[in-house]
Amino acid sequence: MYLGELSPKNLRGAIGVMPQLLITVGILVAQIVGIRSILGNEEGWPLLLGLTGIPAALELICLPFFPESPRFLLIQKGDEGKAKEALKKLRGWDDVDNEIREIKAEDEAEKAEGQISILNLCQFKFLRWQIISVIAMNMGQQLSGINAIYYYADSIYASAGVDKETIQYVTVGTGSVNVVITLAAVFIVEAAGRKMLLLVGFATCVASSVLLTVALNLQDSIDWMPYISIACVIIYVIGHATGPSPIPYVMTLEMFLQSSRPAAFMVGGSVHWLSNFTVGLIFPFMEDALGPYCFIIFSVICLATFIYILIIVPETKKKTFLEVSQLFAKRNGIAMAEDEKNTDVKLVPYNDNAEF
Repeated sequence: MYLGELSPKNLRGAIGVMPQLLITVGILVAQIVGIRSILGNEEGWPLLLGLTGIPAALELICLPFFPESPRFLLIQKGDEGKAKEALKKLRGWDDVDNEIREIKAEDEAEKAEGQISILNLCQFKFLRWQIISVIAMNMGQQLSGINAIYYYADSIYASAGVDKETIQYVTVGTGSVNVVITLAAVFIVEAAGRKMLLLVGFATCVASSVLLTVALNLQDSIDWMPYISIACVIIYVIGHATGPSPIPYVMTLEMFLQSSRPAAFMVGGSVHWLSNFTVGLIFPFMEDALGPYCFIIFSVICLATFIYILIIVPETKKKTFLEVSQLFAKRNGIAMAEDEKNTDVKLVPYNDNAEF
């Protein structure tokens, strides 16, 4: 959320994907140092665990020197001077008047909202489809089966004849693919768009999950089928890294104005981790009961998320936060009225039953 509020609109998608990229880099580093010949052994694991404190300490030291969010300073604090200074520091030039005007327009458009809490977020009709979309994307991201794929990966590699000692290196290779594809998403998100990456990613996950189910059922009867299983795992990881992993965070940022954004991120994060917990809790039972057919359930969830995004979620690339709100306005039963003499935009009821 902080990075998104600092970013210019033409780079917001790329910067929004960066945290997920660095998460995948962190996972890859952990996979490498967790190799049994390095630190993944009885003597090395306490050091491996302690290393996680280093990035936390670095962030704690560096964060006080970061500028505050200009949107927070201007909209929440009403301090235009400090907001300008923060923007100048971030951009590296003095002419930030256009961005200040954009933030002021956002402020004017949402003054009727006030500061929105998590408890009343869903009560506002003009945010209804935004919050439903955040929930759908975060549930789809975690219930799509990515953690199950990683859980199943070792047994898939073993069934393909990969030596037990070699599997850890194959896992590192899969992590490397995850990093490379997420890095590619950083560069293409502004050109391809958020919606397109989500659709391509979830479609890839659907196809690879179905094919993986077939391959797992046939791998004992067809010699080369285990290699198809490995390919499905890698393709699934590629699909998930293309859109479902990084883009929901970017979309959550862009679908809400300043007053409702913190509450929206809390809802999205809660749904994300609750879904993650649910998969971790029930997947072992699903695997025992259904075997490889459990991936059919994940493919159905991916397909449902794909259809929802296709029909409901708009493209948000290179749009201001206010322009994205306009895209959702009619679906929420709200019309965006614009004064012909200026650029101030106000929320007005789309019909007599609209709620504010």
